[in-house]
Amino acid sequence: METDKPAGKATRETSPAILLKRGGMRAHVDQAVRSALLTGRFIPGKAVTLRGLAQELGVSPMPVREVIQRLAAEHALEVLPNGRVQVPRMTASRFDEVLKARLLLEPELAAMALETGARLDARQLEKIDLEIDASLGTGDAEAYMALNHDFHFRIYEASRSTILLPLVESLWLQFAPFMRTVYGRVGTAHLVDWHKEAIKAIRGGSAAGLRAAMASDIREGMGLLGRSSFAVVEDE
Repeated sequence: METDKPAGKATRETSPAILLKRGGMRAHVDQAVRSALLTGRFIPGKAVTLRGLAQELGVSPMPVREVIQRLAAEHALEVLPNGRVQVPRMTASRFDEVLKARLLLEPELAAMALETGARLDARQLEKIDLEIDASLGTGDAEAYMALNHDFHFRIYEASRSTILLPLVESLWLQFAPFMRTVYGRVGTAHLVDWHKEAIKAIRGGSAAGLRAAMASDIREGMGLLGRSSFAVVEDE
């Protein structure tokens, strides 16, 4: 078929340079919004506008809209009928389901990191854990959230899993804003972790020990919140 357009000539909107720029902008927005979710800068139930997010990030609304749609598909955000965006409210049944999913997936993902022969830097993990202890001592909930995520995902990402890892990332996006809200209200003084046991298992090359430590960490960390925490969030 003949056309009047020169073959292979890209339009301004589809030129490689424009597409590359758009892709880079979208990646920047995606990273920024995910980081905000993981550290609890989004408050469950409090709606924000796409335009407001775009202004805060210094970008146009288009890449923000694309990222929000992707995160809504992961159940980390929801788009309201008026176009505003919010973190879904956490219910007791949803909390229980997230806890069960974490207990099923995360210990196995951690064990995979050892079983596949991945190199895990125990000294670096120990350094992060010391920083976590310091954040707990000062009550810095946002620092705790960021450091705790870093600790867990340095282990999980070493598994190189293309199936379990995205599922776990999605779970963290869903529960992190809720936990950050609770920590901000009741503090972090009573939080405990099993990170030292996990590091010990890594040094000993024990997949079973690492699996058990991560399961205990999840169970006690989320169990400490309990159902009484839902009243705290509803008061926000």
